[in-house]
Amino acid sequence: MAAWDAGRTVRWSTKVVIAVALLAVLLVAAVPVALFVGLIMMVLGHVVGGLALFGASILAAGAAVVIASLSGVRHLRKTVSRMVTERDYRVVSLGRDDYHYE
Repeated sequence: MAAWDAGRTVRWSTKVVIAVALLAVLLVAAVPVALFVGLIMMVLGHVVGGLALFGASILAAGAAVVIASLSGVRHLRKTVSRMVTERDYRVVSLGRDDYHYE
């Protein structure tokens, strides 16, 4: 594997960050559905259950967003520091004799 290909492989931590971000997006998208279901529950007489459903969906979505952002920032910092400290490539300047013109 070439040195420039080594940085393109997906590590397990990257997969975890992607999964957590996807979960956060899905939970945020589910908040309006939970509001609608909570309103239907309140109309049918279950006021406390409707409010609990809506509040729990907001708390779950907020927690998922916070966890996703923290893990994403941590992963980004680790990746950048790894890229700065690892120098697997060598840059060589060619002299005038290294070129072949025919």
